[in-house]
Amino acid sequence: MEFFALAPVRLSAEQLQASLSIAQLPRLCASIDKVLSDRESHGEIYCVWGQFRVHREAINGGVRFTLPDCPNGLAWTLTTGHPPAPDAVVVHCTIARTEHEPDFVESLQAFVDDWQSGLRALDSPR
Repeated sequence: MEFFALAPVRLSAEQLQASLSIAQLPRLCASIDKVLSDRESHGEIYCVWGQFRVHREAINGGVRFTLPDCPNGLAWTLTTGHPPAPDAVVVHCTIARTEHEPDFVESLQAFVDDWQSGLRALDSPR
């Protein structure tokens, strides 16, 4: 399943990569409560779905985060400079399932919406 949101903020890929660290996750996404450990490219978080290892990697246009132990294969990217909205930040979240319980699907949409809101805190001119 896929979930999308567009954050109408003007941030470059470099700004996203510099700002979207594991340490900043709770500040930027209300669905992430706490960072339990942070080793820059990987760590551990406590979020709306429980405690998970998290991996962070810089990608073309922004950053990708994954929860490698998540039974649903949750991953999300925050990118800019590409379609469908090259002048905004695209929040793209996926799970490795085609269907899921409605409450879980709702929590995933809320997660994406929380990122959309949190990215406004990083907004600055390019």
